[in-house]
Amino acid sequence: MDDNKLISPELEGSGEERLENTLRPQTLNEYIGQTKVKENMKIYIEAAKKRGEALDHVLLYGPPGLGKTTLSNIIANEMNSNIKITSGPAIEKPGDLAALLTNLTPNEVIFIDEIHRLNKNVEEILYPALEDYVLDIIIGKGPTAKSIRINLPPFTLIGATTKAGSLTTPLRDRFGIVHRLELYDEKDLIKIINRSAKILCVEIDEEASTEIARRSRGTPRIANRLLKRVRDYAMVLGNGKIDLKIAKTALNKLEIDELGLDEIDRKILETMILKYQGKPIGIEALATTVGEDIDTLEDVYEPYLIQIGFISRTQRGRVPLPAAYKHIGASYQLQL
Repeated sequence: MDDNKLISPELEGSGEERLENTLRPQTLNEYIGQTKVKENMKIYIEAAKKRGEALDHVLLYGPPGLGKTTLSNIIANEMNSNIKITSGPAIEKPGDLAALLTNLTPNEVIFIDEIHRLNKNVEEILYPALEDYVLDIIIGKGPTAKSIRINLPPFTLIGATTKAGSLTTPLRDRFGIVHRLELYDEKDLIKIINRSAKILCVEIDEEASTEIARRSRGTPRIANRLLKRVRDYAMVLGNGKIDLKIAKTALNKLEIDELGLDEIDRKILETMILKYQGKPIGIEALATTVGEDIDTLEDVYEPYLIQIGFISRTQRGRVPLPAAYKHIGASYQLQL
């Protein structure tokens, strides 16, 4: 894996995905963080089970790596339901969606990742399915076309997206439960790292857990990825136990600083401060200068840099804040 991608919240391949699955909690009680979302979901799930109904459709949004897929699997487990997992780009034609929906069992859960990337034609036949549990299929073309209505069993759709603003209003309005997942605080990340270390049979002390958590950008997936890389250093350079010295050595060699910033983060800040002298810069110009695509900047880098108070979005563009100047050792000048 490219060291520069260590702080990317995206999964890097089938091997990482398999390991990720072993670290995922299976119940709401095991799920760490997102307290408000978790408490509300407990109520909704319990109420649906008492009524003997399918849970209302759920939309989860927020930056990648925060546990949207994990939470979806937990919801299915808590509802004692099966779950079918797919993604927006994978459902290319209305027939693909029809095949998925007509093979459902009562109260089953469908998880659609990247739901904002659903094809427009697919989205339109999804509306009656979400509202009335029916599927309207058009057979033929022109004046001889016929509409066939197929009744569906009650089901729960869980949609996940990093771009809630890209969802059409009609689709968003059909979700009865909408939750934003927030970046995690250090305390919850420490708990996640300690839990993962136990599952991986790795001994880690509290100082090392804190150091990894501090550099994990508020994202559990990154925390688990860094833990696995630090584990490698502990096995080769130490006695297998992860202590503070080993954690710092490994993370410094991976070029991830005390705040979890990597080479691309620093390039973003240096571009804004040194090249553009702190003046507002558009996302297109920033992406071109840094050499990353716009989606990567908006989904991976910006949320964390905004959260830690390094940059701000304005109507005129992105601007660096005083903390960013201090971090790269530049003197701050107020831009008028």
